[in-house]
Amino acid sequence: MIPLAVPNLEGREREYLNRCIDTTFISSVGEYVNKLEELTAQKTDAKYGVATSAGTTGLHAALVGCGVEEGEIVIIPTFTFIATANAVAHCKAIPWLIDIDSSNWCMSAQNLEEELSRKVKMIDGKVIHKDSGRRVAAIMPVYTLGEIPDMEKIGEIARKYNLPLVADAAAAVGAEYKGIKIGKLADLTVLSFNGNKTVTAGGGGMVLGNKEELMKNIKHITTTARVTSEYDHDMVGYNYRMTNVQAAIGCAQMERMEKLVDRKRKIRSYYNKEFRKIEGISLFPENSNVRSACWFSGLVLDKGGIEIVRELCASLRVKGIESRSFWKPVHLQKPYMNSIKADSLERAEHLWDKIITLPCSTNISNSELEQVVNAVKEVIN
Repeated sequence: MIPLAVPNLEGREREYLNRCIDTTFISSVGEYVNKLEELTAQKTDAKYGVATSAGTTGLHAALVGCGVEEGEIVIIPTFTFIATANAVAHCKAIPWLIDIDSSNWCMSAQNLEEELSRKVKMIDGKVIHKDSGRRVAAIMPVYTLGEIPDMEKIGEIARKYNLPLVADAAAAVGAEYKGIKIGKLADLTVLSFNGNKTVTAGGGGMVLGNKEELMKNIKHITTTARVTSEYDHDMVGYNYRMTNVQAAIGCAQMERMEKLVDRKRKIRSYYNKEFRKIEGISLFPENSNVRSACWFSGLVLDKGGIEIVRELCASLRVKGIESRSFWKPVHLQKPYMNSIKADSLERAEHLWDKIITLPCSTNISNSELEQVVNAVKEVIN
């Protein structure tokens, strides 16, 4: 079976793990946690990084650090992994779900602007949702598959309404928008190092930012809000610190980030080239303004439907190819059916059940890629 996405552990992972064991620093204290924070910030053009136990805990900490409170609203795209919405819910806040731009599968800046212009009012400097009376506390775009939305426009909107901008960049390490690396595009940017990410630590995440006091607060929140070396705590904090063992793997991976992301881009390019002329198939996004991190690659069935996608994936499995459907939009998920929604979410609804992700591990061989493409062509025919 050619797997969908597995870690590429061909660097210094074993060496660094052995050092953790030899020194006994395997928990949240150790050289590799600090090293990974510095290295990730450097690679993304951010000033500071705070390592966390997961991408989701990083998102939660970022929202708390930006002042999101119970009962308030955070704007997110409906087409995202459910962790985005879960991080909002962990704040006891409410998602406001926005449609996507078909060209990049990310939050539509136009839809965001239209929704805000019609549905909020300013009261005492606060952005208030007219129908619910709740404060809108933040905007959280998602860098879907390592693509990046129109952050120039979204940034303008955030500044107009004086709203914090927190980017869910879970799979976007290595991506650039108009030549700008992701660490400079939002107030806070959150990465995931889950096992299927291009750069992995087996788990964990990273909050990136450029404001010293804000990042100190994020660090404080994620380390149980401990004030001194004794047991003094000044607020409700969270035990969200990454372990040194995870960070050791992460450092070995981050050292090779450029090479790993380059391989992802070549895989995307190969699939798009091979599938471009097949009738009934559309391609994953290609945008001139963005150097995508190309986390996952695959194809889109013009006339899909989840049952057809499942049938095709089952046929590929028989041929030794692992493939999967992709994210079901948040507004169709049971926990979030009563969220605040944009008037139309038709682009996300039209897209989600037509996507098939294909093997894209960075250590996949060219002959295996050819095998995948031939199998897809046979099944499609």
